[in-house]
Amino acid sequence: MTLAAVATAAVGVIGFIGLVAPLLARISGARRPLSLFVWSSLIGAALLTLTDAALVAMLGDLSDSLPTGAVTAVFGSPLLLMLLPRLKTRFRAGAAPTTSQRSTPGWTPVLAIVLATLIIVIALFVGRGLDGDFELSLGQALYDVMPYRAPRIFAAIGAGAMLAVAGVILQRLTGNEMASPEVLGISAGATMGMALSLLVVATPVLTLQLGFAGLGAGCVLLGILAMGRRSGFAAERVLLTGVAISAMADALSGALSAMGDPRGMALMRWMSGSTYAVDVQTAVVSLVAMLALVALATLARRWLQILPLGPAPAQALGLALPKIRLALYALAALLTAAATLTVGPMSFIGLMAPHLAREAGLRHAGAQTLGAALIGAALMALADWCGRMLAFPYQIPAGLVSAMIGAPMLALLMNRRRG
Repeated sequence: MTLAAVATAAVGVIGFIGLVAPLLARISGARRPLSLFVWSSLIGAALLTLTDAALVAMLGDLSDSLPTGAVTAVFGSPLLLMLLPRLKTRFRAGAAPTTSQRSTPGWTPVLAIVLATLIIVIALFVGRGLDGDFELSLGQALYDVMPYRAPRIFAAIGAGAMLAVAGVILQRLTGNEMASPEVLGISAGATMGMALSLLVVATPVLTLQLGFAGLGAGCVLLGILAMGRRSGFAAERVLLTGVAISAMADALSGALSAMGDPRGMALMRWMSGSTYAVDVQTAVVSLVAMLALVALATLARRWLQILPLGPAPAQALGLALPKIRLALYALAALLTAAATLTVGPMSFIGLMAPHLAREAGLRHAGAQTLGAALIGAALMALADWCGRMLAFPYQIPAGLVSAMIGAPMLALLMNRRRG
């Protein structure tokens, strides 16, 4: 932590070096802690120095307009992707519940359902009037505000449920409780597509922007599946591929914003995860996609129940791991892409909802999937409602609010587990 603080104070936020340098050291053959420490330091220093020197050589006085950290990620991500086939993968089996763990009362799932339903009802019927006071919308007032309020809330509900279910799939598939939809790189691909639409077309309409975003998400999905095929879609390699692609997309977006281009502001609004541009058609599509994809996820509940045991037990029980992994990664990617195209990239919902469902006592795969979908929908509805209420008459994007809600929840869960 001290090293990160000193480096950030000296040169600003350089996120990609801390990820890629240790991985390159491992791929190069370093295994012991001392050798990993030495080689990671040398590789990180060389990457950042070479990138900065190349940037100055190519742009001269204009090099200050591009952040070195962003350019490092742009150049380093392809290098990481090329070297990933040499990385030895391993699976960490998820911890199975034991009899020594604290039991959860049977009424806890019911209470979670009631609270989630209450949040959605409040988001629909409670708001601020012209004078800024909270008021309950009924009758004619409800009829007047519902065309503006309902599409945003229902789109947020659909997106939150899809991200939550994608999180359940990834956490059970990879055996990593910190896995979340954004690490797949699908959201990053959509962001790159959105940035491309802003660069290619002077004033792209919303439909064109969503088309480019969908194309970017689809290209990333195909790339991840193509690179993961050789390893049988091993969890560590697929997730690292997504992380590398995400780093590249974030770097390109950051570079566009840092150059002072007015189109960067539109991209930043997209990246903040807002429901500003949602209309009735988008909300309906989001809900239909949510119902269809969540139904598919529940059909895969047996796979999701067995996979956390590890590859050997899963194969012993008759699962064809490469095909099942491919199907589940594709389903998680479709869930993430549908949610991203609706409200933009989101954070914490796909990470937090599966944990909250588990803490509510929903430990079986099918129950956790449905519970996480309800919790994710409620969290997104709450985030959208808070974004409209906290700074009224101004609005805070739901993606930022979800991060503000999710971070304290994650800290509380970690403290609870340590206790």
